[in-house]
Amino acid sequence: MRGPGPLAPGSIATVRSGMTDRQELERRLAGVEEDIRKARTFAGLPVDGVDVLAVTKTRPSDAIRAALAAGVIDIGENRVPEMEAKVAEIGRSAARWHLIGHLQRNKVRQAVPLFDLLHSLDSLRLARSLSAEAVESGREVHALIQINTSGEESKFGFPAESALDATAEICELPGLVIDGMMTMAPLTDDDSVLRGTFSRARALWEEAGRVTPRFNAIHLSMGMSNDYRIAVEEGSTLIRLGTALFGGREV
Repeated sequence: MRGPGPLAPGSIATVRSGMTDRQELERRLAGVEEDIRKARTFAGLPVDGVDVLAVTKTRPSDAIRAALAAGVIDIGENRVPEMEAKVAEIGRSAARWHLIGHLQRNKVRQAVPLFDLLHSLDSLRLARSLSAEAVESGREVHALIQINTSGEESKFGFPAESALDATAEICELPGLVIDGMMTMAPLTDDDSVLRGTFSRARALWEEAGRVTPRFNAIHLSMGMSNDYRIAVEEGSTLIRLGTALFGGREV
């Protein structure tokens, strides 16, 4: 696994004239690989237990090509139409495609052929729609249960208190393969709030792995460009990075 490097304060985008600077991207990859090593060592965890997902929403396809060339194979998009266009251009088999944004039920049929892993399975109604599409299309749909461990009303996901029951019910639906959980932390500089959000998610993920037979505790997706170091210390196995890889967007 290659890891992305930290973003220096005040950095601007490396996307210019539709091109992404591969050398700058590789520098950042090497930097965060070191961040991951330090964070995992600090937490007493194996240093090779974290994958990096490049978040390429609203960025040109050249950003995806640069990430792939630098060794990042996990690519994340938020919106189904944008993902569909990029998959068509880059190639379905060229990357591991992740849908990380909220998925509306009326876009399930369009979305399912596009992704390898859905991070945002956030309701029983969506789970049933995905199951029905999986059965009808004769394919397995791999997904993560989105949990709201920050308690913010603005965020999607199952509340912590009902997450285990919902996970058990979803795991029984045909065609669905649940490979872990995902959470999002508040936008804050308060380390204690971030740690609380991530540690609650890890506890639920571990408990689901113990008590739910069909739950695969493979991925714990948490941590973005502003908080991934803390997320890694708290047990994240999959971090979602945009700005830390590509810089801020030019205006």
